[in-house]
Amino acid sequence: MAQVTKRELNQRTADVLAAVSDDADVVITERGVPRWRVSTVRPADTTLSQLEREGRYTPPAARPTAWPSRSAGPPRTDAQVDALLDETRGNR
Repeated sequence: MAQVTKRELNQRTADVLAAVSDDADVVITERGVPRWRVSTVRPADTTLSQLEREGRYTPPAARPTAWPSRSAGPPRTDAQVDALLDETRGNR
């Protein structure tokens, strides 16, 4: 995402607008602080697509990985699980 100053926008408006594209917004700063965002008009822009464009959302994978067939680690008996739960709860 490109950043330009307010003065640069004032003096080179056409160049700044040319830098705006469907994939890249331009942030306008004032005294080094981001104040405005210039982006193209996207009539069908949903909230999720906007968040994805900003890099704040990643859509789920088309083919997610399968769940493991068994849990990691050695198998435990019911008594071992109960003892472990008692220990973590402070009952022992």
